Amino acid sequence: MKFGIIKERKNPPDKRVVFSPTKALTLKNNYKNAEVLVESSSIRIFKDDDYTSLGITVTNDLSDCDVLLGVKEVPIDALIPNKKYFFFSHTIKKQPYNRKLLKAIIDKNITLYDHETITKENGMRLIGFGRYAGIVGAYNGFRAIGLKTEAFSLPKAEELDSKQELIAHLHKIQLPNLKILLTGSGKVAHGAKEILDAMHIKQVSVDNYLSKQFQEPVFCMIDVLDYNKRKDGKILDNSNFYNNPEEYVSDFMRFANVTDYFIAGHFFGDGSPFLFTREDAKQKDFKIKYVADISCDIDGPVASTIRPSTIENPIYGYHPQLEEEVDFSNKEAIVVMAVDNLPCELPKDASEGFGEMFLEHVIPAFFNNDKDGILARAKMTENGELTKRFSYLQDYVDGKE
Repeated sequence: MKFGIIKERKNPPDKRVVFSPTKALTLKNNYKNAEVLVESSSIRIFKDDDYTSLGITVTNDLSDCDVLLGVKEVPIDALIPNKKYFFFSHTIKKQPYNRKLLKAIIDKNITLYDHETITKENGMRLIGFGRYAGIVGAYNGFRAIGLKTEAFSLPKAEELDSKQELIAHLHKIQLPNLKILLTGSGKVAHGAKEILDAMHIKQVSVDNYLSKQFQEPVFCMIDVLDYNKRKDGKILDNSNFYNNPEEYVSDFMRFANVTDYFIAGHFFGDGSPFLFTREDAKQKDFKIKYVADISCDIDGPVASTIRPSTIENPIYGYHPQLEEEVDFSNKEAIVVMAVDNLPCELPKDASEGFGEMFLEHVIPAFFNNDKDGILARAKMTENGELTKRFSYLQDYVDGKE
């Protein structure tokens, strides 16, 4: 079987890749029937020579490959008909800007596997860049604090080579006695926690976080039942919340009233209560001054996130009383970091980690007759139509939604 690593063509340019040179070599070595070709690219974080030096073929023609592997959406005019593709298509939520892409994929008889649809049987995602979003997002939040207070200066994450370089710079700064709140329990939140742990910031319990003062920076990591409560007062379990979010209300304000820096690493599901609203942010006891919104749901659960920011200009200010964007230096502003493509700032580490997951969870399915159903569940299109699992997208493809 011949795998092709495609050149990323979406703008703005993305330096990430599914397989780094070493991971491509691992694929070749572990599966004797596997061949790996790499499309030449001047954008990719790894140079063409990095691949060829390990015996990986670099070419401008991937037309004879069986499976084509990319990260971001492939432009319609670059799609090769009758191929199997893996990339983030950003279509499973019926994103209007990619409707034509999904229609073209069907028209070109392409079999599409979206990275987001690669899951366990229980629906849990197996691969992604979430960990690196958490790592970079937490770092960017500290950088924003330095820019706002002028107490310290950190370089942009994109200027650094690795997670270890980010940590090395964080070790040079002196933090005030911040209370830091981290929401979530998945890969994003644990990526952010890696940064907090590497800085030797003390983790404290919910009760202590809410009730005690500290003479050092501390953080508290909370999950959905910490910041939501049932309307009837019953205390059940996480699955009850996920299955019945409409029966819950936010209990986040008890944290907002004692938090300085909020790292939003949670997943926000449809129907869930907002963590805090614009009215909540106006309350005089609302204390949050810095937000690193890694989840980046616009006009959603984190009221201060009114737009995504960019790698070039990663922070802006939100004025709670005016409910509008202001300069982050404004003394009334909540400082917001809401970059929605954070892993792009750490492309080398992110690519290495992604390739490792892909090798573990996806590649074996091509050689074991897909015994765990990985490919079957992930397949969105086949034979010029949507698969049954993704038939809900038909009206979207037809332009009726």
